[in-house]
Amino acid sequence: MKSMIELQKRLLPDLLPTIQKRFQILRFIGAMEPVGRRSLAASLGLTERVLRSEVEFLKLQKLLFSTTAGMSLTEDGRELVEELQSYIREIMGIDEMEASLKKMLGINKVIIVSGDSEESPWVKDELGKACVTSINNNLTGENIIAVTGGTTMAAVAEMMSPQSQDRQLLFVPARGGIGEDVKNQANTICSKMAEKTGSKHRVLYVPDQVSNEMYQSMKKDPEIKAVLDLIKSANMVLHGIGDAITMAKRRKTSAEDINKLEESAAVGEAFGYYFNEAGEVVHKVQTIGMQLKDLEKVNHVIAIAGGASKAKAIRAYMKQAPTSTVLITDEAAATKLLQG
Repeated sequence: MKSMIELQKRLLPDLLPTIQKRFQILRFIGAMEPVGRRSLAASLGLTERVLRSEVEFLKLQKLLFSTTAGMSLTEDGRELVEELQSYIREIMGIDEMEASLKKMLGINKVIIVSGDSEESPWVKDELGKACVTSINNNLTGENIIAVTGGTTMAAVAEMMSPQSQDRQLLFVPARGGIGEDVKNQANTICSKMAEKTGSKHRVLYVPDQVSNEMYQSMKKDPEIKAVLDLIKSANMVLHGIGDAITMAKRRKTSAEDINKLEESAAVGEAFGYYFNEAGEVVHKVQTIGMQLKDLEKVNHVIAIAGGASKAKAIRAYMKQAPTSTVLITDEAAATKLLQG
């Protein structure tokens, strides 16, 4: 028998878009509350007249309420958003997209959250929530989690919450990061993750890029070596995937090296490795910490990246990624990836 959604598409074709629209309104309010009507209309691409009508309907259903500060969800509204999640995923074909991407990329699993994290900052929080759920579903007992820096990983940290007693976590920076914006450094993110989960963390106070001479010297330092040993023992890695040129500029890379990246058509970056569209490493930064080859020994590797502009970077990196990788991305990036 055909699914109920297929039958609804045939008999009530106008119903599903209405459900999607109202779900998106509730979901956005839940993520950003309290939020004003004008801001909500602009973020969802609706006219204020259309939004006003929808908001009045949702108020009558006691799913949201307004104060001078803006609109917020009622408890019933929150419960409805949670209950509708799987239904909306089926309407939008997200489960099918996940299966197609998993097969195309040749990795363990793909998790897609709806929306575009480049257009709607709150979608980055949804990526963070999906990552936290994946951590909780895969880990028990004592664990060492190596974490890279970046804005997406900072969003993951914000979404974390206290752990159950059967799970102990130790967060360690996957590599050095001094020189980046402090709030996006791996050390800072590890500290935040430990604070949010009631866990422990270690720091790695070394620069993001070092000369070979400094690299050999630092590896011998007892404190640095102790942290490096923990990183090598990690049973989970959380990392982002960056656009090549954006990451190079963030690292204050020399003009000469940026030219080299452009000439070699680099599109993606992870762990200090830069990749072209074929997935070939075209440049590598000398970093202290986890190297690409180390990922093969890690049981759980979670890569988080979203936004349509990241599609090329994701595709390039995945040609090097271990098959154990779980990719957490958004609808915009997934759609672009599947378009080829």
